[in-house]
Amino acid sequence: MHRLRILIPTAARWLAIGLLAMAAAIMAGPSHAADPQPYTVTLKPTGDGALDAALQGSSTLISLQQSAPVGGFALTERARQDSRRFLTALHSFGYYKAKVVTTIAGHPLDDPGLPSMLDAAPANPPLEVAVSFDLGPRFRLGKVTISGQVPPDIAGHLNLESGQPAMSADVLAAQGRLLAALRADGYPMAQVPVPIALLHPDQNLLDVEFQPDAGPKADIGPITFTGLKNMNESFVRRRLLLHQGEQYSPQAIEQARADLASIGVFSVVRAVPANALDPEGQLPINFDLTERPLHAVDATVAYSTDLGVNFSTSWHDRNLFGNAEQLNLTAAALLGGDAITKPGYNIGAQFLKPDFLMRDQTLEADVNAVDQSLQAYDQRALLEKIALNRKLSPHWSVSLGLSAEQESILQQDVTRDYNLIGIPASLKYDSTDNLLNPTKGIRAALFATPTYSMGTPSAAFLIMQLSGSTYFDIFNDGRSIIAVRGLVGEASGVDVFGLPPDQRFYAGGSGTVRGYRYQTLGPQFPDEKPTGGTAISTGTIEFRQRILGNYGVVGFIDAGQVRSNGEPFSGNWHEGAGIGARYYTSIGPIRLDFAVPLNKLPGGDSFEVYIGIGQAF
Repeated sequence: MHRLRILIPTAARWLAIGLLAMAAAIMAGPSHAADPQPYTVTLKPTGDGALDAALQGSSTLISLQQSAPVGGFALTERARQDSRRFLTALHSFGYYKAKVVTTIAGHPLDDPGLPSMLDAAPANPPLEVAVSFDLGPRFRLGKVTISGQVPPDIAGHLNLESGQPAMSADVLAAQGRLLAALRADGYPMAQVPVPIALLHPDQNLLDVEFQPDAGPKADIGPITFTGLKNMNESFVRRRLLLHQGEQYSPQAIEQARADLASIGVFSVVRAVPANALDPEGQLPINFDLTERPLHAVDATVAYSTDLGVNFSTSWHDRNLFGNAEQLNLTAAALLGGDAITKPGYNIGAQFLKPDFLMRDQTLEADVNAVDQSLQAYDQRALLEKIALNRKLSPHWSVSLGLSAEQESILQQDVTRDYNLIGIPASLKYDSTDNLLNPTKGIRAALFATPTYSMGTPSAAFLIMQLSGSTYFDIFNDGRSIIAVRGLVGEASGVDVFGLPPDQRFYAGGSGTVRGYRYQTLGPQFPDEKPTGGTAISTGTIEFRQRILGNYGVVGFIDAGQVRSNGEPFSGNWHEGAGIGARYYTSIGPIRLDFAVPLNKLPGGDSFEVYIGIGQAF
């Protein structure tokens, strides 16, 4: 095929282009600008707050008002589309006879004069788009039926009754409950299509028919794992709460998934059931696992006027031998404050072996070296402990161990060496919702440690301590919290000077009574240095108010007493009060507290400041 090429001289070409442009301009006639038309939107309230919110949320007139301005013609079309959206929202609330009336600058959308008015409309003032609603009668549910073969207990899960408002959300929620109930009964392939709805306009009723397909009942099939790298599959399989041959249960699968996630080795745990049953009529399950990095390093810094700067760093191995064993190495430095006479350190190592001898039982071994110089005493010590920690339930746990301590303590210019052997036991309860920022629940712990001290003098004694805290969410929004804590402790079988100084009770500081230096409350030597005691009682009430998004304020009152030789609650009480600020981050709140003593001690400070991560308790 040959193509003809027509060549036009350059000057003639430009002349032709100019003539064509002039002709186009003449044919087009006068033009109008296509500038966006500013407008305002008013939705007349219906008297139902939830419905008003749904109507506003469905409106593109509102959502696109600033981000996508339009001209007059497009504004009319946007208003018409919104009318259809408004009807959908009204129907979903049971108003099937509702009407929507929309006007632009007082003109209905079907007004023949609306286009010319929009063409002539100025940019200022903006056009007013007004929408009103005639709700009409609210439809109620008529017959609610389930067709098809389903277990007899399934109907009770609908929680949908004749006579209640015909709300789409309620009907769809019932659809979800029906599906969940079928699968919880062991029907993994169950399907529940969108229910059939039949309107009766003359009676203002809506009949609803559910048509579930239960499918076959099935058991759990073969269980496989993907994503394992450093973890031993044998440990994961032993740990798994799910077993082949058990009746299919979404709840059991989720419990098994959450339990695997709780051991601290995996960052993601997904339970993925197969799309179809296997030839044996069972449903295979695959657990897709993503392991966390094997090693981690973290560092924290805290400050208080009594203890000064406390810097600590830790190194963690999350999976030492492939069975979720943990090795944690820590080093902390106390760099000095009002209650510390010179810098000190705490260096430690901890080994944890989960599922030791039985499930939910952890073997713990700790070694710590301590060197600290406090107002109460100077201490150099080596501490060892081995314990079995057992989880009894989601909230309860117990621990029993054996501890040893070799230490040299200088107090009142006298140095004594001690060798301690103890049997630490504890019972703990924790139902709180967050480790660093609890808003509800209870924490409680009972510690009992029979101890034999080989020193000068030797002594056998029992130290018991009960502590607890609880949290009240006043408005159930996590923003206004009342927090209360208490501590009671007693050492029996020995007087105060028969106890090694580090085994005595002290009060004062962020953990007991803020506003006083660490360990300074209670009996004192003639030089006003702390003696310590055999009994302690402390309590705190704190109000926490979150404001301005990530910020918060607190107010608190602490009280406490230490008795040299006596029972709890029998000493002289001292109180501290203060205020604080919080900045909430993804890892926990950053805390700044300012506290003053209400019963200032001789030689004591007029205030204390505490900075750290996490709430005070």
